[in-house]
Amino acid sequence: MRIFVAIILAFISTAALADSTGEQRTRDRAPSASDVITGLYNFSRFQQGLLESADLKGNAEVRNLAALRAEEAAKRDKALKQIQEAIGAEPRAGKTTSVGASLVEPETADGPTYVRTFYASQIPEYESAIELLDRYLKGPDNTALAAFAREQLPMLRAQVKDAERTMADK
Repeated sequence: MRIFVAIILAFISTAALADSTGEQRTRDRAPSASDVITGLYNFSRFQQGLLESADLKGNAEVRNLAALRAEEAAKRDKALKQIQEAIGAEPRAGKTTSVGASLVEPETADGPTYVRTFYASQIPEYESAIELLDRYLKGPDNTALAAFAREQLPMLRAQVKDAERTMADK
């Protein structure tokens, strides 16, 4: 099941990120629909990377959480793809960091160290996605995407709080 989700997520992310503009958004303007879609696709790619890393290094708890987050990312991407097609938005290919590079290598990590690193790596990614959606909702340019953002924010906020609590407990 995880491999199937990984393949679908990789396909959607790769197909959706094709873009020719390379324009960077600035902090002094609200993000456009394309900026939001691009940011959320990048967040999904990060979550997919967590699944791949957890499959290689994680314990059952980490693998199960990573699989759940990858499934949620696939659902989010599917809904985003429909919005993207409806509005004709073209997300830009973004620079993403490799999750594997940010997580401790198995040769240098014991189980608890990897688990703490696994949770810690998620927090800035969640915060970035939440901040992007918050900024977008201050001046949205598409009602469907604004509704989607309002729907996603409580879930993302709850998940980052869970990651923070779990990391503190480990």
